[in-house]
Amino acid sequence: MSNATPAVVTESSYLTLHYRVAAADGNDIVTTFGGTPATLMMGQGQLAPALEQKLLGLPEGAHQTFTLSPDEGGFGPRNPDLIQAVSKATLADNSVPDEEYAVGDLVTFNAPGGGKFAGVLREMRADSAIFDFNHPLAGQTLQFEVQLISVL
Repeated sequence: MSNATPAVVTESSYLTLHYRVAAADGNDIVTTFGGTPATLMMGQGQLAPALEQKLLGLPEGAHQTFTLSPDEGGFGPRNPDLIQAVSKATLADNSVPDEEYAVGDLVTFNAPGGGKFAGVLREMRADSAIFDFNHPLAGQTLQFEVQLISVL
């Protein structure tokens, strides 16, 4: 039997791990626990940079939970400038045609020049709709739990 020191996470490690991101109230946002573990390469953008920073230096086999402030979690604080009125014409032209939306719906829009972006409908008015284009996790404290299965 070898008493080798366990491998530790570096900026170029290949990891197999279980992870969980949860809201401050403990409700899971995403989790691999109870399912197939994730495999990822550090530094490739598969995890938010702030989450990768929490993994650096952890030994293989570690199981830890971190609390991330809104600034640390990668989603930042809520930005009031991202609450915008969208005309009903723009809504009709850039989303699902003839869709009936309700307050709280996440609506995906076609972005100018290609791509997509999404906002949550906050209020429907006679000629416009108020959308919140902040990330749904902006301004929230998050829990990040990780169990490192292997570090290569």
